[in-house]
This record gives sequence, structure tokens and C-alpha cells, in this order.
Amino acid sequence: MEPVTLLSFAAAFLVFAASPGPDNMTIVARTLSHGPGAGIAYGFGMVVGILAFLVLAAAGLSVVAQEMGAVMTVLRYAGAAYLVWAGIRLWTAEPVLPAERAGSTRPGLAASVLTGLALNLGNPKMPLFYLALLPNVVGAALTPAQVGILAAVILAVEALVIGGHVLLAGRLRHALRTRAAVRRANRVAGGVMVGAGVAVIAAR
Repeated sequence: MEPVTLLSFAAAFLVFAASPGPDNMTIVARTLSHGPGAGIAYGFGMVVGILAFLVLAAAGLSVVAQEMGAVMTVLRYAGAAYLVWAGIRLWTAEPVLPAERAGSTRPGLAASVLTGLALNLGNPKMPLFYLALLPNVVGAALTPAQVGILAAVILAVEALVIGGHVLLAGRLRHALRTRAAVRRANRVAGGVMVGAGVAVIAAR
């Protein structure tokens, strides 16, 4: 695969990954509410879902996507419902300072991973992205070697995007010094999560 081809794919995927949307909003919200681990966990699930679609693209994405239509819809609504539920809980939660939370039991990260995975497996934009981009960039057929190379590019881009969002949100979180500030941050993060869930439900 030519370097120019890889750079073109990386640039297009960077724009796609860094664009404001439910995933990036949720990473920020989870980091603000539960710390960097929660944001990274959601991002991990998200990346697994993205890579799954890359593998499907190599197997003939248009056919597979049609067969998975109902499953994708269920995953999308389940993930969106969890975001709304978690956002409401965060909005109504008692404020806990980051220093106090550090010594307490951390919330399970599995839910964040599964939510990121479900929302991306149910994301109707992912098949469209691959169907529009891959034939024009790397051709209609993908070899296993090309899948591996593109997966490495995706991982590098997502590490940059997810890491940037987690870093910025983590710094903001550590600046919270009073319960009133934590309550405001919780409500902002909770509202963002509810908004992200609604946006996912409204997506077509």
C-alpha cells in the first residue's frame, strides 16, 4: 500500500474521528465524572467496534450490514438508553471531590467498554464511512495485510483523538476543588451524556 494512500486514509479518518459527536462527548463526560479510566474504557470499546467494521468491510460490508440491520438497531438503542440512564444518574448524584473518589471503589469499567462497543456496532454512519472511503482509497477488495495496516492507522489516530479528549477532560476534573464545582461538572457531564444518547436515538 502506497504511503500517499495511507496518508489519505489517515487524514480522512482523523477528520471523522475528531469531529464533534456522541462518542467524543461521552469520552469527555465519562472522564469528568469518573476519571480518565472511564473515558479510556469507553474509547476502547469504541475502537473495537470501529475495527469490527473494518473486518466486515474486508468480508463485503454492504452485504453484511444489510444482514445485521436489526442487530445494529438493537445495539444502538441499548447503548443510547444506557447513556441517558447514566446521564440522569450523574445529574442527580451527590457531588464527590476527585480526592475523595480516589480512595473509594471505582465504578466498573466494563459498562463503559460495552457501551462504546454497542454504540459503534450500531452506528449507521460506520458502514457508510467505509463504503464511501475504502473503494476510493484502497480499492474494492482488501487483503489481510491491508486490513492489518489500516487497523494500525486507525489505532494510531484514535489513540491521538481519545488521548487528547481524556487529557483535557482530566485536567479540568482535577481543577474541581469544591462540591459546588463538582455538582456543576456532574450536571454538565450528565446533560452531555443524555444529549449524546438522544443524538444516537435520533440518528438515521
